[in-house]
Amino acid sequence: MAQNPQEYPLTTAGIGRLVGYSTQQVRDLERLRIIPPAERAANGYRRYGDRHLVAARAYRSLAAALGPVPARRLMPTLVGSTVDVAAEQIDDLHAALARERSRVREALRGLEVAIEESGAVFADDDALTIGELAQALDVRASALRHWEREGLIHPLRSPASAARTYGARAITEARIVAALRAGGYGIPPIARILEQLRTQALTADAQRILAERLADLSRRSVALLAAAGELHALLDGLR
Repeated sequence: MAQNPQEYPLTTAGIGRLVGYSTQQVRDLERLRIIPPAERAANGYRRYGDRHLVAARAYRSLAAALGPVPARRLMPTLVGSTVDVAAEQIDDLHAALARERSRVREALRGLEVAIEESGAVFADDDALTIGELAQALDVRASALRHWEREGLIHPLRSPASAARTYGARAITEARIVAALRAGGYGIPPIARILEQLRTQALTADAQRILAERLADLSRRSVALLAAAGELHALLDGLR
């Protein structure tokens, strides 16, 4: 690309103005290998060119789509790899977002089933063993035991054998936990949601946070598409 003598070589402050970063942020980008190492002038000052500007803009776009931390982890690979490796990494980003969106949608469906069936008439004979519930939820029995230790689900114990059985309440709890775990939520927020469900029956709250997560995934997908121009320029520079 032809260089404009009024713009190139760029100083640290100059590249910062073009990208919207402070001089310290530009130095941090270089230190973290998000942009290539700058050349040094005879006086020791950094000199940046077009490839540094392209990398900085690509990082800014990725950070908007993925968040700063994932973008910081990915950029050194994109900058230092061949075009084939970099293109594969970008393809993986789109695929990962699609997979997570699918998990969240499945979690919403699972949550709806759990809520719908929570009020159904439940006979004692309908109680499930740990193996039966694990199979019904497509999780491992060890996951159910872990959720029990964390206080998320409360199976009944037989006085004679201490074997676990899962009645209506425990099945509903387990279904909600499985749905939220599939949606990417950790134990502490799930515990808070279940506590709300037990005390206030705020079933809509769990649905709301999953819907918000789905909306955030859509925003990230759109932001990643918006970053396509910057990423294309970055890949083109690797050829």
